[in-house]
Amino acid sequence: MPTSLPWTVAALMAAPCVGSFIGLLTLRLPAGLPWVAARSACDGCQRRLAFPDLLPLISFLALRGRCRTCRAPIPRRYPLIEAGCLLIAIGGAFTQTGAMILATAFFGWCLLAIAIVDAENLWLPDVLTLPLGLAGWLVVVCLGIAAPLEPLIGAAVGYGALALVAWAYKRLRHREGLGGGDPFLLGAIGAWVGWEGLPTVLLWACALGLGTALFLGLRRRRRLSMTQPLPFGTFLAAGAWLTWLLDVTPHLAHAP
Repeated sequence: MPTSLPWTVAALMAAPCVGSFIGLLTLRLPAGLPWVAARSACDGCQRRLAFPDLLPLISFLALRGRCRTCRAPIPRRYPLIEAGCLLIAIGGAFTQTGAMILATAFFGWCLLAIAIVDAENLWLPDVLTLPLGLAGWLVVVCLGIAAPLEPLIGAAVGYGALALVAWAYKRLRHREGLGGGDPFLLGAIGAWVGWEGLPTVLLWACALGLGTALFLGLRRRRRLSMTQPLPFGTFLAAGAWLTWLLDVTPHLAHAP
C-alpha cells in the first residue's frame, strides 16, 4: 500500500466534518456563543439537529437545502465551507506525500477559519491565531522540516515585522492602520513557513488586498476610501496558503 494512501483517505474523510465545525465556529465565536461541544439547532424553529441532519454535504443535498421540520432554508455557507475544506484536502493530496498531506490540509483548514472570521467581522481572535502558531511549531519540528528554534524565529520575525509597521503607521498618521490581531497571525504563519517565507506571504497578501480594493472601487463606480477597513488577515491567510503550496513545500524533502 502506498504510504500516501492512508494520509489521503484520512484528510478526505475528515475534510467535510472539519468544514461543518468551521461553519459553526465562525458564526458562534464572533457572537460570543458556546462553540465547544455545543449542540447545533435550526435557526428557524430552534429544533436541535439530529445525526441525519448533520452529515456534511449529504444532509444539505438530501434535504434540498431546507430544515426537515420548518422548511426554513439552510444557509449555503455551510455546504460551501464543507466543500472548501474538501478542496483543500484534495489540494494537499495532489501536492504532498505522506504525513505532509494531512499537515497541509490542517494548515489550510485553520487558515480558512481565520480568513472567514476576519472577512465577516474584521477580527482575528487570539483563540485561533495563537494555537495556529503552536501547531506550526509542532508540525515543522515533528516532521523534521526544521530545527526546533527555526519556527520560533519565524514567529518572532512575523510578529515583529507587522507590529513595527503598525507602530510606525500610528505614529505618522495618528490612527490605527492594522488590526491588533494581524501581527499575531503573521507570527503564527511564520512558525509554518519560516522567516524566509514571510516576504512571499506579504507579497501575496498585498497583491490580493490591492486587487480586492480595486474590484470594490470599480463595482461601486467610485474611488475606495483610504480609511475603509479591509480584512488584511484574510489576505494574509490566503498568502500563507499559496506560499506553503508554491514556495515552501516544493523545496522540502518528502515527509515520511
